[in-house]
Amino acid sequence: MVAVRNAAMADAERILEIYDYYVKNTAITFEYNTPSIEKFKERMELTMKRYPYLVIEKDNIIQGYAYAGLFIGRAAYDWSCEMTVYLDHNARKSGMGRKLYEALEAGLRKMGILNLYACIGYPEVNDEYLTTNSADFHAHLGFVKVGEFHKCGYKFGRWYSMIWMEKIIGEHADKQIPITYYPELKKI
Repeated sequence: MVAVRNAAMADAERILEIYDYYVKNTAITFEYNTPSIEKFKERMELTMKRYPYLVIEKDNIIQGYAYAGLFIGRAAYDWSCEMTVYLDHNARKSGMGRKLYEALEAGLRKMGILNLYACIGYPEVNDEYLTTNSADFHAHLGFVKVGEFHKCGYKFGRWYSMIWMEKIIGEHADKQIPITYYPELKKI
């Protein structure tokens, strides 16, 4: 059985275990060192004050997580957010990433978010640390490439580029209704 639910702080260790693999073995994240559990919980708490933070479970074991975050910290950008997803490296290509992103997008729509962004490490040539799989995944879900920063990230002795992808999910009005923070939606 596969289920998506809101993450809880009790999930932090398993979520960090998933992330740790990507820090140590890939250039999907440009982070060099896995954060401590305390630092990771701080990141989760900060995100959960405003946005959805979701996990996907298969047979009651967390197989991945996804969350949204600020897209530039200014009020004029409130209707935009950055999305992130990580799956256990053994659970990739299983459809769970799509399920997570669809659930995350649904929560963001309810908030009033209009623009989704993904910041993605991008190789000049696929290698053992980074491929175009993440960009391909996002394109499959309706994201389009809107920008590229060339050789801006250095990890494992190699330079990697970064691309930005965008997906518009709502109507842009002349008088836009303010967004509702995700925790407030859960109270309604």
